[in-house]
Amino acid sequence: MNRPPTMSAWLAGVRDSFWLVPATFAVGAVATAVGLSVIELQLDLPVEGILPSNAVGARSLLSSIITAMISFTALVFSITVVALQLASSQYSPRVLRTFLQDRIIQAALGTFVATFLFAMVVLAALPARDGERFPELSLAVSMSLVLASSGLFIYYLHHITTVMRVSHIITSIGAQTRRSIARLPTSDERTAVVRGDVTQTVPAPGPGMVTHVDLPLLARLAREHDCALAVVPAPGDFVVEGAPLVRVHRAAGATARPVPDDRAAQGVTIGMERTPGQDVGFGFRQLADIAERALSPAVNDVTTAVRAVQEAHDLLRRLANRPDPVHVVRDDDGTVRVRVDGVPYDVLLAMVVDDIRLVAGRQPRVARLLDDVLRDLATVALPAHRAAIVCRMSPAARSSR
Repeated sequence: MNRPPTMSAWLAGVRDSFWLVPATFAVGAVATAVGLSVIELQLDLPVEGILPSNAVGARSLLSSIITAMISFTALVFSITVVALQLASSQYSPRVLRTFLQDRIIQAALGTFVATFLFAMVVLAALPARDGERFPELSLAVSMSLVLASSGLFIYYLHHITTVMRVSHIITSIGAQTRRSIARLPTSDERTAVVRGDVTQTVPAPGPGMVTHVDLPLLARLAREHDCALAVVPAPGDFVVEGAPLVRVHRAAGATARPVPDDRAAQGVTIGMERTPGQDVGFGFRQLADIAERALSPAVNDVTTAVRAVQEAHDLLRRLANRPDPVHVVRDDDGTVRVRVDGVPYDVLLAMVVDDIRLVAGRQPRVARLLDDVLRDLATVALPAHRAAIVCRMSPAARSSR
């Protein structure tokens, strides 16, 4: 059974969730409507004559706004679902996250829901009889929200047709992966060894993908028990229940103290699917999936495959002159407390070059592009990566170096 995620992993999941922006807009609209209605009914604000000055006209206006916003919200939701279905079937199911994290889509849905809820609260605050004071300023705000929703709906239609283009999807994946690359350690920590005998192996509490490793939490746990912790799987790897998750090493001169399995396992978040962030290989997997599906006989879209390889080329070039990522937490005296290995460069090359070359088959355009990519990578790669690059070149490309 999976443990609850750590606070950092939970916050990362909330930040990347689809519901955060619409929920924030909705709560803000209700709070604003309640507060504005209460204040306006108690204060004599100079807003008379802006909108209908009787309860009957105001009630009719708000009812029309509520009805229109329900239709807007349903239409936006339907368009988004269709876009997700098309992207999943045509490109890859793994690109759905790109749509769900799109702030324009979230803001559009949130604005429509906020306008609907704001009008609902104002409608409830209307007086029962004419002659009583009613919230005219709130009516003006409702109309402003309607105008904003109308403009945003037009922009949403333009935006959704833009983000569904394969070039935009590939560019978004590349930008997301570049952010993950920027968070990788820049120093070479491959020589950082977790010393001491293995005194304990913490098993995985359940099956799933390693989505997040909380290094500060594991470091505090290691210092508390005077040991060192080595996370076995890399971010993005799949683990089965009971497989080794964290190995506990006894520190030099320290007495072995058992580490609670649940606390150690809490530092490694296991989810249902891969996520960007610490998992650099997720972006490469998406690009390779798009290229492979584009090269399938059912699609046969070589241009899309070429564009995916070009984006992967830029990402591989950024990593070619960097050592394989190793996340290490040390004490002030240099003692290694936590070590987490990232995805090796050879594995990333295999995702892009080996998998795509296997399905490229009779597409010489893609085969030539892969050789060009490898030749370019060989000119900038560290010596540690060069052998993996050269061995993947075709004989013709190897001889032309």
